[in-house]
Amino acid sequence: MSLRTSIAVLGAVLLALPGTASAQSSTPSTAPSVAQESGNPINDQGSSYNYRSYVTSVVPHVPGLSLEVLEFADRLLLTNHSGRTVTVYGYQEEPYARVLADGLVQLNTRSPAYYLNQNFYGQVTVPSSASPAAPPHWVTVDRTGQLEWHDHRIHWMSPIPPAKVKNKNKRTLIFQWQVPIQVGVHKGTVNGNLFWVPLGNSSAPVGAILALVAFVVLGLLAALFVRKRRAGRPPRGGSGPSHGADRDSPGGAPVQEAW
Repeated sequence: MSLRTSIAVLGAVLLALPGTASAQSSTPSTAPSVAQESGNPINDQGSSYNYRSYVTSVVPHVPGLSLEVLEFADRLLLTNHSGRTVTVYGYQEEPYARVLADGLVQLNTRSPAYYLNQNFYGQVTVPSSASPAAPPHWVTVDRTGQLEWHDHRIHWMSPIPPAKVKNKNKRTLIFQWQVPIQVGVHKGTVNGNLFWVPLGNSSAPVGAILALVAFVVLGLLAALFVRKRRAGRPPRGGSGPSHGADRDSPGGAPVQEAW
């Protein structure tokens, strides 16, 4: 790896550290096994670092079916390798999406949720063709057995913090949520909790990490400077290029730079 590449990589690590610390500070000591956070929350739709949504259970419990929350409280990811069709219902109990037994992923374009889910706060105009009473019109969007979608039931629907958050420095349960599903012929739900979590209480030694990264970057810059100075020096024994072996090297072998 070249020096410039190393410096660029370290710079990326430096920029990513604050987000990493926030994720570590908010992970509960007994996080449900069926829920996994990933990455930082999206920045272009209103998701916040202060909110955490967790899946607590999936009913019915079926091998090969799993649910997890993505981007702290932004999206749900359903993975279906159960050999059965799994249907997700919208906000008016209409079929919104389904993952077939063969992995085919489909959305119902006549479901109001199909349009409402395209905006973080649901601020869209639902066309008249979309109605919970309309027969489904399924369109295939994937064939991986995985459905990823934004669901308003798992996050706080306002940029203003909820009234339950009396102390922003205290972890607070905002509400419990449910997303109705059907596995084969059996009705069920995805159950979870939404929390407000304080920031800035990370146990990670962020200051020490930043200092270490800065030290390494400065060391690489110094090495690059020395290398350039050496490259500008004339070879030993004259100003012209030398085609012989270096007399100071063992066995007459040419001396090569470590860089």
